[in-house]
Amino acid sequence: MHTKARIHADPVLDFDQFDCLPDSLVLLILNKLEDVRSLGRCSAVSKRFSGLVPLVHDVCVKIDRVVTVDGDSDNALNLSSPKPQNILSHLFKLMLFAITKPFHDMNNPNGAGRPLFPQLSQHSPAQVLKNFSHVRNLRVELPSGDVGIEEGVLLKWRAEYGSTLQNCVILGGTLVNRKAAGNEHEPSLDDNGSMPESFYTNGGLKLRVVWTISCLIAASTRHYLLRSIINDHPTLRSLVLVDADGQGALCMGTEQLKDFREHQLSASACSNRTQVPACNMKLKYAPYLELPGGLALQGATLLVIKPASDGSSGGHGSRKEAEAFVSGAFDGPLRFAVKALMKRRTYLLEMNGF
Repeated sequence: MHTKARIHADPVLDFDQFDCLPDSLVLLILNKLEDVRSLGRCSAVSKRFSGLVPLVHDVCVKIDRVVTVDGDSDNALNLSSPKPQNILSHLFKLMLFAITKPFHDMNNPNGAGRPLFPQLSQHSPAQVLKNFSHVRNLRVELPSGDVGIEEGVLLKWRAEYGSTLQNCVILGGTLVNRKAAGNEHEPSLDDNGSMPESFYTNGGLKLRVVWTISCLIAASTRHYLLRSIINDHPTLRSLVLVDADGQGALCMGTEQLKDFREHQLSASACSNRTQVPACNMKLKYAPYLELPGGLALQGATLLVIKPASDGSSGGHGSRKEAEAFVSGAFDGPLRFAVKALMKRRTYLLEMNGF
């Protein structure tokens, strides 16, 4: 008859091996995590994690749903109420509630039911990020693009900001599946690189102007919304504000953040956004542009925008930096489109500040 073996806990193995890891290694792991919600949950795991999470360098704030907040009529977002006139203001409100909920629902494991971050009751993303004292790289993602477009239309933009607009590139057109379209949209044999007369008569130029103004308003509104976060985090080296649709991206590097802090922000008098300065624009156009992967861009348009007051625009170094910004603005087939359009004839436009 076989005797039953009894299993006893080894007191030596009772020790938590994770405690042997140095804080620097744990911080490295947390930096790979990035997501602000996941970091908030990690803060509730232990007292040690609660002290390490605020020290992470890389943070990503992803906004993917609307969260209604009860008990605060002034700050709650009522889904049945009409949206604000400025869509960016509405998206910003979505940000307030979506990123605060994981922290707001957490209780401090050592605090007898007290919230881990009590100041989050103000529902402000700046308040959420104030718990992170060493943020260097911050990425914020909105739930959708800011500029409404028709189905099938491609519109992408990327803007670089300091205290004001420094560079902006816009790529637009109508995406066409070459295989499905057959020969219907083949490039014209008489395309000599010039703008066709139909571009002026069928509303093509007017549409591009609307795209330009809409993208600049979207970029300047995002820029304005970030001012409190930038001022509260002197350790920031990189800041990117994108959207889940991949329509637009606002970027700020070390030099841009320094410029933002050292110069006064010029706000627009009519809305909650930064003043868009007077700009010089280079427009490049191709009636039909074939892209890799069986796609094509009909009415392909590239707009490169710089402030008219940029005194360094004539410098060789500045010109190379601007060209690098344009060529690296997009990835994949869109990078190919930008490269092809850069070889096209350039049309110069001017726009007053607004």
